[in-house]
Amino acid sequence: MADERDGTFFVVRGPVEPGDKRGRELGFPTANIALRDQRGELGDGVWAGWVERADGTRVAAAVSVGRRPTYYGADGYRLVEAFLLDFEGDLYGERLTVWLGKHLREQQGFGSAQELIDALGRDVAAAREWVAAHPSDALPELAELPPDGEVQRLG
Repeated sequence: MADERDGTFFVVRGPVEPGDKRGRELGFPTANIALRDQRGELGDGVWAGWVERADGTRVAAAVSVGRRPTYYGADGYRLVEAFLLDFEGDLYGERLTVWLGKHLREQQGFGSAQELIDALGRDVAAAREWVAAHPSDALPELAELPPDGEVQRLG
């Protein structure tokens, strides 16, 4: 299972950290993982993928990787924001492993919160479609887990 653009698959792992709660305000609460690499060379954009919780449960997700350009432009702190589909609960402090399977679109800034909400709705629909065709039991086994906050390229 890989990004159909170029055969690349990304995995990142780390503890869920508190954010500014903007995703929750927009109706898309996210689990945030800080990234060590602030240059943004690997994996930026919106992705369909899977999130594995500490107990081994896997949850489908729409995932944004980048600087949140609508609110922070090019100066934002680079992070992973995973919106777990059909999930409710508190993930703060939990260490998650995130598989980025299909690149849906590039990061982009929006002129209003409503434009962003509309785009997020389309992203979630595309993520649902992709995960339905790519079940979590087909995820590649990791030889070793990447260090927290480091994006690992597979494939």
